[in-house]
Amino acid sequence: MTARTLTPGRAEQAVPKMTAPRWQAGHTATLRLCCKVWGSAEGVQGGKGTNMLTTYDTTGHSLSKHDENTPITANTVWFDLLNPTKEEDNHVETLLGISVPTRAEMREIEASSRFYQENGASYMTGFIVHNIDEQTLGTSTLTFILTGNALVTVRYTDSRAFPAFLSRVDRGDASCQTGAAIMIGLIETLIERQADLIEQIQDRVDKLAKGIFDLGARRARANKLDVLLKGTGTQGDIVARVTESATSLERVLHVLKNTAQERNCEGKVFQRIETADRDLASLAEHMRFLSDRIGFLLNATLGLISNEQNQIIKLFSVMAVMLMPPTLVASVYGMNFRHMPELEWISGYPMALGLMLVSAIVPFIYFRRKGWL
Repeated sequence: MTARTLTPGRAEQAVPKMTAPRWQAGHTATLRLCCKVWGSAEGVQGGKGTNMLTTYDTTGHSLSKHDENTPITANTVWFDLLNPTKEEDNHVETLLGISVPTRAEMREIEASSRFYQENGASYMTGFIVHNIDEQTLGTSTLTFILTGNALVTVRYTDSRAFPAFLSRVDRGDASCQTGAAIMIGLIETLIERQADLIEQIQDRVDKLAKGIFDLGARRARANKLDVLLKGTGTQGDIVARVTESATSLERVLHVLKNTAQERNCEGKVFQRIETADRDLASLAEHMRFLSDRIGFLLNATLGLISNEQNQIIKLFSVMAVMLMPPTLVASVYGMNFRHMPELEWISGYPMALGLMLVSAIVPFIYFRRKGWL
């Protein structure tokens, strides 16, 4: 990937707002061709393998899908690329005069590849979690591109945060007048879903803790220590992924704040950025607590497993010691010497059995009083 200059707080130059003539000039034919490519996919929920480019116009208080038969205007504020094809990337690049990063470029972890400016556009890439309502948590990268008054989102997973954000807009709970406002609205929705996931993790961890420390509950197979150990480890992995996502979104917010200052965005955008930053800080505290608690539960589970193993070994050791005297008696009278007077006794056999029984009971009583059994 071509090296780019990291710009955490300074822009290379002021970015002029994109006006309608610049968007329209020379691009009407390209737009109509573009609509032929993605028009059939509009309105379809993008699942695995679904390619879709959806464009939204703002009415000031709501978002509406752009009419494919009309040219793009200054009110077109959001281009959402879901699993984009090369043709869709090229169309957006031609329409907006930007470079859309590839999936491989989005996965790069160095800061200069995730936060940079190029051709007057600001690029911000974050790490998100999705499928929080499913059994298997998914992870992916999401790129925000602010160019002029518009926002371009590039993603390769159909996160439910996007339809949730559109629902918020329809209810009037989220501003959508500019690309920056849409971006902070999407981040707010991602944070809300992360908070929901953390609440789910708390409930699961509470259930795991009850299963670990409730001796009676461990009789069921689902509450066996090995099953609880796997469940606790799974929750720990989820917390680690959510923490990584929250840290990534926090970096995106800091860069967005600097970018909004350079673009002279409205004051409400800054207020929402500050609120989202505080929400992420509070989530970080919850995740630290959950991480510590999960670590404690892991150690407790391993300790209990070790204790159970020790109990088994101790039981075998005590049983071996208890059976040593009877074994000695049986060994003595099992020898094949010619002269063994006890073998001729009528009561010899019952006496040998009684001696073996007594020699086993005496150690048992001793170990019992010592609390070893």
